[in-house]
Amino acid sequence: MDQKISVKIAGRIFNLTASTPEAEQLYREAAETINKRFAAYTRSHPGKNVSDLLSMIALNETVLRLGLQKDLDSHKQDEKALASELERYLNDSQA
Repeated sequence: MDQKISVKIAGRIFNLTASTPEAEQLYREAAETINKRFAAYTRSHPGKNVSDLLSMIALNETVLRLGLQKDLDSHKQDEKALASELERYLNDSQA
């Protein structure tokens, strides 16, 4: 069941719909993470406007996500190679 929620990011309130309690928790955790990064960027880059700071956060989070996706893809390839190797080993040992 969809749940209407509100999260506050950089002082602005966003009304969202969460499809599950787990999705709601993820939205809230994401907003908290963004707000923490926003506070850190505000301290380290005084004078930057909100849009610039949020853009920097989005860029860094996307770089992190893309790096994790590359790692995951690499691990999936390793998993396939190991499964194939195991299959060959099991087939050879039965022969």
